[in-house]
Amino acid sequence: MEQEKKKGFFGRLVEGLTKTRDNIVKGIDAVLGGFSSIDDDFYEEIEEILVMGDLGVHATENIIEQLKAQVKEQHVKEPAACKELLIQSIKEQMDVGKAAYRFEEERSVVMVIGVNGVGKTTSIGKLAGKLKAQGKKVVLAAADTFRAAAGSQLEEWANRAGVEMIGGQEGADPAAVVYDAVAAAKARRADVLLCDTAGRLHNKKNLMEELRKINRVIDREYPDAFRETLVVLDGTTGQNALAQARQFAEVADITGIILTKMDGTAKGGIAVAIQSELGIPVKYIGVGETIDDLQKFDSNDFVNALFDREEEGKCEAF
Repeated sequence: MEQEKKKGFFGRLVEGLTKTRDNIVKGIDAVLGGFSSIDDDFYEEIEEILVMGDLGVHATENIIEQLKAQVKEQHVKEPAACKELLIQSIKEQMDVGKAAYRFEEERSVVMVIGVNGVGKTTSIGKLAGKLKAQGKKVVLAAADTFRAAAGSQLEEWANRAGVEMIGGQEGADPAAVVYDAVAAAKARRADVLLCDTAGRLHNKKNLMEELRKINRVIDREYPDAFRETLVVLDGTTGQNALAQARQFAEVADITGIILTKMDGTAKGGIAVAIQSELGIPVKYIGVGETIDDLQKFDSNDFVNALFDREEEGKCEAF
């Protein structure tokens, strides 16, 4: 059953990355097949495809540098032999390591931020459901009191996941909601407190102040809790998602990214760019509507799915 779930997600990832594959892999294959020798023009063509595929300048430079070094070291003469080296290099750019999910092992507070429309509330609901399925006691804080429907939407997910939610009226002070939620999490000995917070990037000063206030409450009331701050980004927006991540990193101590809507985007390369440009790992990836469509990010699976390779990775179903 578990294996089926993994297979299912990998299959959906392969399918979801079709447009990105058309955007990147087909171009790479054309270059590998179109050059008879490895020269500067060859590297330039590969570089252009990666940059145009939303992998970002920084990641692309690293990948090309590594490729050049390995070609020299291994005395590679055939352009076609570079494909495997490229695949490995892209994987290395994205590896998040086991420590990325430390918050699952400790009593923790996870703050989730993101602008409207990126799938933030849905991602929190799915994450709550997954943690609950792992046997964790989860409390949700509906601290996005700015958007009218946010609270009721989160409540729906809380009921579906079977977890408790602490909310406030629309327009209530988010820090006050978090204060109540911390008290509830402590009283119920919750493993994870998940906080849905607003993400109003057009007014960074207000957002910064709001997050500061929330952080002060958690520091004071729950000093022993392990802290995680995740930003939800819409994968279909490509470079715009990178710009958003950068802006959020200016107002909060971001520890990870949830990348949603990866099914059907031609801009899937952005997963590589964000990690490389900002040094913030993509920790979760979403490829659809159901709870199982949000999974821990695995660079091996992602790149294998991107290149549509049979060798299945180890997509963790939590």
